[in-house]
Amino acid sequence: MNYTKYERARIIGARALQLAMGAPILLKLEKEDLQKINFSPIEIAKREFEAEALPITIRRPLPTRLEH
Repeated sequence: MNYTKYERARIIGARALQLAMGAPILLKLEKEDLQKINFSPIEIAKREFEAEALPITIRRPLPTRLEH
């Protein structure tokens, strides 16, 4: 699915907050990989987003139809 830059930022930010609060990582990352990114929750969330491993969905409201 194509996300807007705002949706992408919101998803990554929400997931990074979850990771910072102790949520398990959804990808298999080696210890060396985690050390390279300095255990950054934002970088881990970006990798999860790019791998489409996040169980987060976006609901876009449909436009309402105006009757004349």
